[in-house]
Amino acid sequence: MSSMITTSTWVPRGFAAPFPTKYNFDEAEFERIAELAKLQLDDANEDLQEAQEEEENGTNEEKDLDVTEEQPSSQNVDAEEIDIDDEDLKKYDLEHYDDDEEDAEGQRMDMFGNIKSLAYYESNKDDPYITIPDGEDDEDDDREELQILATDNLLLAAKVEDELAHLEVYVYEDEADNLYVHHDIMLPAIPLCVEWLDIPVSKSSVEKDSIANFIAVGTMDPEIEIWDLDTIDSMYPNAILGQESNPEKASGKKKKKSKKSNDNYHVDAVLSLAANRKHRNLLASASADKTVKLWDLHTTKCAKSYTHHTDKVCSLAWHSVESTVLLSGSYDRTIVAADMRVPEAKAPRWGVESDVENVRWDPHDPNFFFVSTENGIIHYHDIRNAPPNPSASKPVWTLQAHDESLSSFDINAHIPGYMATGSTDKTVKLWNIQPTGPSMVVSRNLDVGKIFSTNFAPDAEVAFRLAVAGSKGTMHVWDTSTNAAVRQAFAQKISTKLDDNAEERLIGVEEAESSSDDDGGEGEDENGEPESMDED
Repeated sequence: MSSMITTSTWVPRGFAAPFPTKYNFDEAEFERIAELAKLQLDDANEDLQEAQEEEENGTNEEKDLDVTEEQPSSQNVDAEEIDIDDEDLKKYDLEHYDDDEEDAEGQRMDMFGNIKSLAYYESNKDDPYITIPDGEDDEDDDREELQILATDNLLLAAKVEDELAHLEVYVYEDEADNLYVHHDIMLPAIPLCVEWLDIPVSKSSVEKDSIANFIAVGTMDPEIEIWDLDTIDSMYPNAILGQESNPEKASGKKKKKSKKSNDNYHVDAVLSLAANRKHRNLLASASADKTVKLWDLHTTKCAKSYTHHTDKVCSLAWHSVESTVLLSGSYDRTIVAADMRVPEAKAPRWGVESDVENVRWDPHDPNFFFVSTENGIIHYHDIRNAPPNPSASKPVWTLQAHDESLSSFDINAHIPGYMATGSTDKTVKLWNIQPTGPSMVVSRNLDVGKIFSTNFAPDAEVAFRLAVAGSKGTMHVWDTSTNAAVRQAFAQKISTKLDDNAEERLIGVEEAESSSDDDGGEGEDENGEPESMDED
């Protein structure tokens, strides 16, 4: 069974409901789904109609053929030719098997003949044959199994498994070293990006200050689905961004619609999502249609559309202080920092040597940002030194972190200078960023295949936990504080005392599956060679 995890994200502690609710499919929910699913149903009916027309055309063509030779039919076989002399067959009287039979009272004796004699009881308590009463213990046990504690983290993994796509909702219990799937959500297409939302999203009106636990999912389809993580076994998303605003879909012209980008909805895969933590109703999306769109989650409508790039836009990041400034990276090999309030203004632009993979702001100094590329290089830029043109970009430093595509990286929000990188070369590397530039602390192959996701836990209590996932479809959480090289590198940067005798902790994988630790030491790769780093 082939599977892979394409992307993942954490949910901070305290946002998940202690007891998630079971999905309730009532009349109101049916009407909501019917309205949201109408376009998909129209497409399905159109497909069915086309298939029926093709089948009818094929049937008519067969009828027009001149059939000159009649094939023998089994119906023409004389029943007398069947030999039923065998005593074992005769006793069953198969010739009269289908005949109606009546008992002595003239009542038909088939499989439902005595249905009137069956007793029906309103409840199990009234049934004398049920001796084990319905207990409330089972319900309490089920409720406890679904419980999420305030000290638990949720970890969301977008997974593709044998052509089926779904979002797995893990619960991570740090003290118990436990990671398990709590529930999952079926998705319509291959998931490419996920973004956690702390605001409820639906067509019904909600209070602007409400706190919730939702997830936005971007897939190979142009729409963005939004789900409530506190509801189990949901059948349909709470909202779909970009669906109803598509007039060509509404008119039933989905298959004939143009791929031309527009101001109201995406027309190609959604590659990145970024929620604005200060303006909580704003969600930015980046697409293969070369546009960036800004969605108002209160109305579920597209508020603005931006065309800063000439190729696929693959990564987004909101500035932590200037909350209207959005960083975007593209396959056109440029990074743009644009103020979303003035879309017509010329935005500063930086250039890199190959396709951009990911962009991140430095959480410890908002004047700087990181860019990773397909060539395995990380660039560190000062936003105050915007170049006159992309080709004149001058980074503070560059790092050849991997020999293959640097598919994911993260900057620890609680430990200054702590960076993790993951690559399609199947290794995870941890880095200590110093004033002179980064040096490698440790490199590991965690046996997750090609790495597509590396994320530090969002809470200070679990700041050293790193979630890693990739092409093998398994999710691992590595407590990096249990690594001796990490303790040595970062012990002076944190207030919490680290256990010098801690054993290596890797949750989500059997001990036998974990590969050996390649502690190359600071500034060395897994072969003991110095890491190449260019400093300007």
